[in-house]
Amino acid sequence: MSPWIYIGLFFIVGLIIPVGAIGFAWFLGPRKSNPIKRTTYECGIETVGDSWVQFKAQYYIFALVFLVFDVETVFLFPWAVRLGQLGLFAVVEGIIFILILLAGLVYTWRKGMLEWA
Repeated sequence: MSPWIYIGLFFIVGLIIPVGAIGFAWFLGPRKSNPIKRTTYECGIETVGDSWVQFKAQYYIFALVFLVFDVETVFLFPWAVRLGQLGLFAVVEGIIFILILLAGLVYTWRKGMLEWA
């Protein structure tokens, strides 16, 4: 058997599972809408005034930058644990990775994305 068969099967299963889950949710989901289902729900308390509030995009950008750097530090942990047993190539790769992270931090800092003004 060709190894491409396994790749094709993996691709097919990777398409069937999400499409099947969405179709299953659509099949079982409620169809009738009423005013109670369309109301805004906040901890059981009726909202006062308009419940649609726009947040500044800067908050979302700040959160995304935090997530990027947080996830990247998780990738650094195994490298730091085995640092004494790694060869020169792995150490240089880790330093390059850290420099790329620092370049991203400097870029976001210079763009003013880390200011809460």
